[in-house]
Amino acid sequence: MKRSFNELLKASFKSEDTEEWLDVHFTRPIGLAFALVWEKLGVHPNVITIISIFLGVGAGFMFYYPDLEHNIWGVVLLMFANFCDSTDGQLARLTGKKTLIGRMLDGFSGDLWFFSIYVAIVCRLYSQPLPFFHGATWGLGILLLCCLAGFMCHSPQSSLADYYRQIHLYFLLGRNGSELDDYKSQRAIYDNMPWRGHFWAKIFFFNYANYCRSQEKRTPEFQALYKMVRRRWPNADDMPQQLRDEFRRLSLPLMKYTNLLTFNSRAIIIYVTCLANVPYVYPLLEITVFMVMYVHMHFSHEKFCKKLNSEINANYTI
Repeated sequence: MKRSFNELLKASFKSEDTEEWLDVHFTRPIGLAFALVWEKLGVHPNVITIISIFLGVGAGFMFYYPDLEHNIWGVVLLMFANFCDSTDGQLARLTGKKTLIGRMLDGFSGDLWFFSIYVAIVCRLYSQPLPFFHGATWGLGILLLCCLAGFMCHSPQSSLADYYRQIHLYFLLGRNGSELDDYKSQRAIYDNMPWRGHFWAKIFFFNYANYCRSQEKRTPEFQALYKMVRRRWPNADDMPQQLRDEFRRLSLPLMKYTNLLTFNSRAIIIYVTCLANVPYVYPLLEITVFMVMYVHMHFSHEKFCKKLNSEINANYTI
């Protein structure tokens, strides 16, 4: 039976707890509308992902220029890159065309967008006057600032925010409602896969396993809790509802930080700062405001995981 647009849109939401208002009311509906058009045209989701890469990198190129016209084009291109990012996932679900290459491209695309934007900011400001320092220019200072913001702040913030959302979905919806993976299982896939005929798959699982390990190393209290939960309830669907509800109560206040530390907030700040010709404000916010949110989110999550682990040991028996 054919479903209506609203039914398809609602089905694309993982949970109300983890969805951003802007995505629910703006990005996802537009992405789904595009997906329905591409489906009729027989376009593969991977093609849409590749288009998003060109759009996002093109946005970075536009942000290199200080004039208003180029920056408006940068805003438009980055918005459409994000629409495509929403479209490819929805199109893959509509058509059942989910591939490993698509998964690789999807993870790679956002990194390329922001890498190109950081490079554009560096090139744009390198020879420009340094604010509040008469006669000085940014020079290598802007390169160091963007490297710090991108590699030391942006990357760990985004990966942990995504991890916490998947954890939340695991306790809320069970294993099938979450994409919560672990280093051990992903590394096993890599180790058991031959190189012949699986070159790109091997590369993907090697990198993805290390990505999972970086998340796990930063969350020792959650790892202890997760190990306990999986030992007592190997099937996530068997977890007591009381435990699910308690985890949701403790985790839900942190979901606003997981959303703030992903695409939309960063994109809006990039739009405003580039249009106002103060693009250096964006990396400064990454290493100050965004880092404060990250530290608070991380500390709070680890704290309640430790508390919950103690409660499980005290109140539940194997």
